[in-house]
Amino acid sequence: MKAAAALFASLLAAACGDSREPAAKNPAPTPAPAPVRGLVRNSGGVSPGFVLFSPLASNKIYLIDNRGRVVHLWQTLTSPAGDQVLQDDGSLLRVGRDLDFEHFRTGGVGGWLERLAWDGEELWAWQFASERAVLHHDFEPLPNGNVLALAWEVKSPEEAAHAGRRVDRIPRQGLWPDWVLEVKPEAPRGGEIVWEWHVWDHLVQNVDATGETFGEPRDHPGKLDLNAGAPKPAVGEQELAQLKALGYVPDDAKPEDLEPDFLHVNALDHHAGLDQIALSVPNLGEIWILDHGTTTAQAQASAGGKRGRGGEILYRWGNASSYGRAPASAQVFGSQHDVRWIREGLPGAGNLLVFNNSVGGHEAKWSSVDELEPPLLANGLYALAAGEPFAPSVPKWRYAAEPRESFFADFISGAQRTANGNTLICSGPHGRLFEVTPRGEIVWEYLNPFAGSVRLKDGSPPQHGLDDAPYAVFRAARIPPDHPALRGRALAPLDPQPEIAPPKPR
Repeated sequence: MKAAAALFASLLAAACGDSREPAAKNPAPTPAPAPVRGLVRNSGGVSPGFVLFSPLASNKIYLIDNRGRVVHLWQTLTSPAGDQVLQDDGSLLRVGRDLDFEHFRTGGVGGWLERLAWDGEELWAWQFASERAVLHHDFEPLPNGNVLALAWEVKSPEEAAHAGRRVDRIPRQGLWPDWVLEVKPEAPRGGEIVWEWHVWDHLVQNVDATGETFGEPRDHPGKLDLNAGAPKPAVGEQELAQLKALGYVPDDAKPEDLEPDFLHVNALDHHAGLDQIALSVPNLGEIWILDHGTTTAQAQASAGGKRGRGGEILYRWGNASSYGRAPASAQVFGSQHDVRWIREGLPGAGNLLVFNNSVGGHEAKWSSVDELEPPLLANGLYALAAGEPFAPSVPKWRYAAEPRESFFADFISGAQRTANGNTLICSGPHGRLFEVTPRGEIVWEYLNPFAGSVRLKDGSPPQHGLDDAPYAVFRAARIPPDHPALRGRALAPLDPQPEIAPPKPR
């Protein structure tokens, strides 16, 4: 097994470049102690169009041009819990944070979905937040007008033990497993849940032989091993302070408040052609693909639906030790974010892009953007040899800086393929947005200069205890100039430009 792990590591190091292009050679610039915020670089080869983003502690969403000028903005009542998506009609769909919600005290808590018109008018809003369940992190609009969204639900310590969770790994508050729901909007402020998938319906464990979920995880790759992975390390004081500074967790949150969030699914995407869902599961270092072509009843089972597997995991990648088919040393992903399919018509269409926050596991101090070519079969399933992990053995393409430690984002962040083959990258904690060519050359770079002005429930502003905290961005999106939402709209730079937040001296 050691030899296999060493071989895997050597293959990964040698082959992580695109088969068409070599791995990145361009060094990522190290920010100055107090960098000037705004446009840093705009050279030939950048994708035409605009970039959409929202600072994590702000109630404003900005659309900027390639010269770093704001051409449009939306304003809402709350800060983002995650992403925002520009719709073809010019409206903006986003997941917002319920500032009064205190039952789930962890990063990424949302509670609201809302749709804003181009002029900022609220077209639809839906609140889903209670002491038993809450929206979080991400969502995806569907072709039928419905919205897929992530949520947490509560399982008591007794329920967790009954399901086969090791007793020494059950927090006092129980567990918060993830689930995916599809909501049909009912304007102006309503919604009907029309489909659900719960990870709790697809468990396996080899600890309690008397339990209904008992089995060998390596024999059930379509299920979650409820005891997979090493125990989650305690959150350090500096990390917790950073999360508080961003408004990502309440100011009085304690490390133990984060323990029930044992999976922390932080990204969701939908492939319309396949009718499949991709999820990022960072606490296991994995991405998953599920079948959305099921009824809710079929999604609870291990058979039925378009692919015949019910709600079981169709594909997973990044850490095959989580289902017993590789050593832990073979883990590739660590705390990853923003899994998404590359859209049709773009270079690499059908492949998956992932922002790999900590390459090789949670302790690594460098990041990459990885492109995977999953082993998709004609029937919509994924090739899997008996006893082996899912292919590929290594990413098809990787962006990493040189020296590699000069590019490191320990949480949030994302990446998107553009029409000219470049990749837009959001290094989230620093609010650094940049675009790279397939060879890794940086052709555009922008440091978000806008901070947050959201007030907490007591009327106080968010506490920004770290120098870069006010500029953090969950994710950014390249909006091409021919996007339907921009048709017939004047996109001249705003005059005056929005007020920026100067960097604090160190």
